[in-house]
Amino acid sequence: MKVEYPGDDLIHGPADEEFRRAVSVLEQGGIVAFPTETFYGLAVDPFNEKALEKLFSLKGRPLYKPFLVLIQDETQLSELVRSIPQTFRPLMEAFWPGPLTLVFPAGPGLSSLLTGESATIGVRISPHPVARIFGQIWGRPMTATSANLSGMPASSTAEEVRHFFGAGVDCILDGGQTPGGMCSTVVGLYKGKLQLIRSGMIDFSSLIQISKDEA
Repeated sequence: MKVEYPGDDLIHGPADEEFRRAVSVLEQGGIVAFPTETFYGLAVDPFNEKALEKLFSLKGRPLYKPFLVLIQDETQLSELVRSIPQTFRPLMEAFWPGPLTLVFPAGPGLSSLLTGESATIGVRISPHPVARIFGQIWGRPMTATSANLSGMPASSTAEEVRHFFGAGVDCILDGGQTPGGMCSTVVGLYKGKLQLIRSGMIDFSSLIQISKDEA
């Protein structure tokens, strides 16, 4: 049931020193643009309040809108979430890595800039080779909000990122053109049942069916 993506050998990717520079930028509170399986995303350290403020300012984003976060594996959920709903487990198994963002109960201590004061946190694992290598070298969760000014179309190339932000982005990992089209599907829970928050690449009916099959 997982969505298949090209392997590392089919993706134009940055050199090792570019990945190291990108990680250094995150460590210093900067912003990195990188490709995902949908569009380019903007990464900052989600535990750095000033970096989150800088990201909001760059995008012109309303403060009530939360940022979604990328992880590399399920062990990193412990840094972000209070609990893992049982309903999510078959979806994680079927669609991670992939364009499915699951909205979990937020763990204690997360910035309200990250959660939008919603007490929840949206998380996914990207299968894109550049995003995966970047995340593995960084070794922690990172934001992955779409690389666009608020209300504008998301960037699918490094050139579009430069057009939107110029020097406002501290580092761009150029992984070529991303698939574009639709964003990740965003799903949460309401009264214990799956709730579609945003339509995306994975059809909601597929998620409902897997949830029923595992019930």
